[in-house]
Amino acid sequence: MSTFLIFSIIVVYFGIIMFISYFTSRNNSDESYFTGDKQSPWFLVAFGMVGAALSGVTFVSVPGMVGNNDFYFFQFILGNVAGYLFITYVLIPLYYRLNLVSIYGFLKERFGMRTYRTGSFYFLLSQSFGAALRLLLAAKILQFAFFDKLNIPFALTVIIIIILIWLYSNKSGIKTIVWTDTMQTFFLILAAIATIIMITNSLGFNFSQTIEAVTHHKYFHVFDWDHKSGNNFYKQFISGFLIAIAMMGLDQNMMQKSLTIKRVQDAQKNTLTFSLILAFTQFLFLGLGILLYIYAEEHHITLPVGENGRLLDTDTLFPDIAINHLGILAGVSFLLGIIAASFSSIDSALTALTTSFTYDFLDISNKSSKEKIRLKNIVMFAFSVIIFIIIMAFSGSRGDVISTIFYVAGYTYGPLLGLFLFGMFTKIRVKDNLIPLVAILAPVLTYFLNIYFKKAFDFDFGFINIAVNALLTMIGLLLLKKKNN
Repeated sequence: MSTFLIFSIIVVYFGIIMFISYFTSRNNSDESYFTGDKQSPWFLVAFGMVGAALSGVTFVSVPGMVGNNDFYFFQFILGNVAGYLFITYVLIPLYYRLNLVSIYGFLKERFGMRTYRTGSFYFLLSQSFGAALRLLLAAKILQFAFFDKLNIPFALTVIIIIILIWLYSNKSGIKTIVWTDTMQTFFLILAAIATIIMITNSLGFNFSQTIEAVTHHKYFHVFDWDHKSGNNFYKQFISGFLIAIAMMGLDQNMMQKSLTIKRVQDAQKNTLTFSLILAFTQFLFLGLGILLYIYAEEHHITLPVGENGRLLDTDTLFPDIAINHLGILAGVSFLLGIIAASFSSIDSALTALTTSFTYDFLDISNKSSKEKIRLKNIVMFAFSVIIFIIIMAFSGSRGDVISTIFYVAGYTYGPLLGLFLFGMFTKIRVKDNLIPLVAILAPVLTYFLNIYFKKAFDFDFGFINIAVNALLTMIGLLLLKKKNN
């Protein structure tokens, strides 16, 4: 693909987003950036949330990870669907009843100010790492496809992407992002479907032959019943259930979109619709992964293998085949998808980080209009810098990014999950001033317990580290129970 064509795609795509930003920023109030004036159509929010949840990680990393993990990720997806049902019927009504802008306001109502800020801190930590790792993958691909040809260093590529996102999201925040994420989701799914069609045409498969090729492939192992394996069904399902609750239901980034909907019933329809579309799309990407490996085998495309026999650089398989082997239409489709992934992975994250910090730590709701704008800009810039630093720190990583994200999430979201579950399902009062200590110790203990279980019992927690972490947090809260309960 020519440099001019790639540049043209980026310019046209960004131009469309800027038009949407201009259109949605008219008649803004002080709260438009944070709440969208509670006028967002639920079906748009549902579809747009798919893009924010998928990002470049699902787009590139899920197809590639099939080479090392077979189809086992589908067990995790089933757990996700169960988690979204919990969010729909338990968390959404709770947030609307308390009329929250920052969802961590529940922790203040239930425990106190220290717990409230502890919960918000863990969200800020989790979201900063999650957004950075998602953008890292997309930025690497744009670097490979375009910026390397212009001799632009990777650091400058990341800065350019962040500046572009700042330009369209800074003014209207969540009000704009509800619409831009909808467009980005469309391009993500379109790119996946287009690639599947082009691969099957290249291989000479019709629909039934495609299904047969996928379901009879050596990587099509869906359920793992080995209790020692990190891919064990129960570990994957339970961790999928808990991570869905934590990474969506307890995540300001995702819930902020749902809370821009006026009625709780519509917000619930949004979450259910989102969960079904997301599950289908993730299944689609797993199937695409097997097709990519079939294509690679047919055309003698190989990936490097590590000392442990696992494939390295699996995240490069999809971009390599799409850009270098399938022709210009596949390359254009892929680039549109990855650009959409780049923007959707960080625009809503920056808005959510800004909202959470300004409401939870700076009490922005009591500031003047002028002060709100000043603080919002300062905080948004600060988080842009933090995300940039994290991206550069992880820029040399070679594994599949999605596994890294869920592994890190187990440690950063675990205390948050424990706090919310304890607060919702018990009436026990605890010592608020000591809760930050519990929230620090729980992930540390989880880390060392995992090391011990690996050595002593050859048992790997895998993604279920989030369950252990949350359980240790709740045990710690029980130990802090006030005597006058």
